[in-house]
Amino acid sequence: MLMAMVVGALGSFALVLGGALGSAWSAPTRVTGVLLAFASGSLIAALAFELFPEAVDAGGLTRSAVGLAAGGTTFVVVNTWLDARVAAGAGDPVESPLPDEAAGDLAGAEADQREKLQAAAHRTTQGAGLGTAFALLAAVTLDGVPENLALGVSLIGNEDEGIAGSLALLVAIFVSNLPESLVGAVAMRQGGLAVRAVVGIWSVTAVVLTAAVVLGYAALSSVSEEVLAFPLAFAGGAVLASLADTLMPEAFEHGRPLNSFATGAGFFLSFVLAEL
Repeated sequence: MLMAMVVGALGSFALVLGGALGSAWSAPTRVTGVLLAFASGSLIAALAFELFPEAVDAGGLTRSAVGLAAGGTTFVVVNTWLDARVAAGAGDPVESPLPDEAAGDLAGAEADQREKLQAAAHRTTQGAGLGTAFALLAAVTLDGVPENLALGVSLIGNEDEGIAGSLALLVAIFVSNLPESLVGAVAMRQGGLAVRAVVGIWSVTAVVLTAAVVLGYAALSSVSEEVLAFPLAFAGGAVLASLADTLMPEAFEHGRPLNSFATGAGFFLSFVLAEL
């Protein structure tokens, strides 16, 4: 349990770091795009060489395939609901405080992570209540929860190796959390939130995601390998869906032409760590 808490805290610390940096520095979109591309490559390698193979070894290909599909479906359903919720509260593009292009995307339920955060942050400053606060928390944690649950579950199969057994996935989560929180903090500041509030939100989010690692570890540490295969693959499917739906599209939009090189670098680093 202590190992799960330590690993969770290490991965989630990037959220606090990114939140603090984003409160004081508006990073160029190309920088955040390149960082997201690097994180995407890292997560792909961690899933391909660490997480999903463990699921297949534990429970076979059929059970793992079902878990992978279920995880991806769950992420898409929840993320689509969140997009619709944020778009419904964004109002008419003419009345939105965002740039015209971003406001139009939001009103059409096509917001990316930066736009969702900025709209939710603005509505928080207008006193929209607990519903908006929940939407903001959901927006900043939706990508992180499946990743951190996967990290906690992966620790079960690597107890003899300690942190080293899940190092590739840990590094991948860290480097994905940093640019997401950096982008989110900038959007929140632009939406009118104070520095203390921004850092506080990301700190709370870090605690929540650390708890997700502990939960994934504690809830499944006593189950058989065959049973463990499904949640491993489920978490992998959710992470893969988040890559396709959020991380890689944003990396492509903001990080070109360097996103391809950054993705390759992230993949190589995660591959090396998985093979150690």
